[in-house]
Amino acid sequence: MWHTLNSAEVFALTGSSVEGLSSAEAFVRISKYGPNEILEKEKKPVWKIILNQFNNFMILVLIAAAVISGVIGDLTDSLIILVIVILNALVGFVQEYRAEKVIEALKEMTALNAIVKRNGYYVLLPSSNLVPGDIVLLETGNAIPADIRWIETHNIRVDESALTGESAATDKSVESIVDLSAPPGDRTNMGFKGTIVTNGRGVGLVVSTGMDSEIGKIATLLQEESTDTPLQKRMAEFSKSYRSSFF
Repeated sequence: MWHTLNSAEVFALTGSSVEGLSSAEAFVRISKYGPNEILEKEKKPVWKIILNQFNNFMILVLIAAAVISGVIGDLTDSLIILVIVILNALVGFVQEYRAEKVIEALKEMTALNAIVKRNGYYVLLPSSNLVPGDIVLLETGNAIPADIRWIETHNIRVDESALTGESAATDKSVESIVDLSAPPGDRTNMGFKGTIVTNGRGVGLVVSTGMDSEIGKIATLLQEESTDTPLQKRMAEFSKSYRSSFF
């Protein structure tokens, strides 16, 4: 909704002003919103990721079937089943391992420091200290440290490819956008955490930090999204259909 509001409305809603926040107010807000960081769940060791691929009832059934086939002498069926189980485990492992690597990459995109207006003066602070209502100064080459609503722009262009996939830099302005459902790539009055200013300079009002930012939402989805492989999903569907036909 921030992109639909004008600058005065954004200031009012965040409880901020052109002078920025006081140190005391920033302290209160960081206690409320938490640090401006991408949080990561505890990393799983590789052996645990591999073991998780076999932590599925239907997979265990397949392994049991392979063992029984081998015992009764049907080695061909046994080998086929084992190959399927191993390939399924490999696909699941790659999916989960890649998801963890993506989270690490998102964390690395975060700016280490930011020029923030506190007590009426611009100071250099760790970006993890930013809170909604802070005013940040951004110039060419800077990584945007949090989701911001632009309140002042001077030929600002931003590389948002990491977020939107759009290779061309986006021109930014302070003009409100009527479309409430506009996707991030069309919110030209917004700047997003982890994107890069490629031209110009501007001032932004922080509206979302940490896991509430757009890139934080992506990190949340990656950590919560099911990593079931296609085989596991099909087997789960088959299991449900099988049970429903008998009960």
